[in-house]
Formats: sequence, C-alpha cells, structure tokens
Amino acid sequence: MRLNEVSFSDAQPIDGYGAGFFRIGGQVHQGAVLTSAAGTSAWGGYADDAPLLALAGEVDVLFIGTGAEIAHIPADLRKTLEGAGLGVEVMNSPAACRTYNVLLSEGRRIAMAALAV
Repeated sequence: MRLNEVSFSDAQPIDGYGAGFFRIGGQVHQGAVLTSAAGTSAWGGYADDAPLLALAGEVDVLFIGTGAEIAHIPADLRKTLEGAGLGVEVMNSPAACRTYNVLLSEGRRIAMAALAV
C-alpha cells in the first residue's frame, strides 16, 4: 500500500474535537467555530448568519455541524444561505470535521461552521 502525506494549502485542518472544543491547526477553540481559508473564529450558532453569508463567492460548500447528533438547521437559515449561493451540507459535527478535512486535502473551496459536541 502506498501512503501519501496530505498537505493543506490554504486553510488549517481540524486536528480534533471533544466536549466543548475543537483543535484546528494546532490551536484549541472553545465552543462553536467557523473555519475556512480565511481563518478560524468563534461562531454564535444558527442566529449568527452574517459570517456565513460573508463566505458567499469564497466557498462552494459550507458544512454545518449540528453537535453530537444530526439535526435540522432552521429552515430560514438554510433558505438565506442557499439564496446567497452557498451550498449547504448539514451533518453532525464529527462527520463535518472528517468531511471538511477530506475535501480540504483535495483543495476544494469549503468552510465549516460547527457546534461543539
């Protein structure tokens, strides 16, 4: 089996997560986060749509992590994000972290907003 080292060009990979935190690019972030090639910052949850809308035109897909369990996001949030041209994929936060890293390693234009587990 051939192994290749994965390199991340623009954004930082998600190194891990746990109860109430994410470790992204070697740095621990408490609570909900938003991460993309532009950097990582705290995210205020579903009501905090302004930083998500700012990603329109910068990313093709926004992964939304719903915490430990998969759940629906508010319908008006989905409608607003999709209306701005963002592709929205909702999954639990562990799956969002894994999927984000895989697509990031492929050089895709992605972002992730996730609630902590």
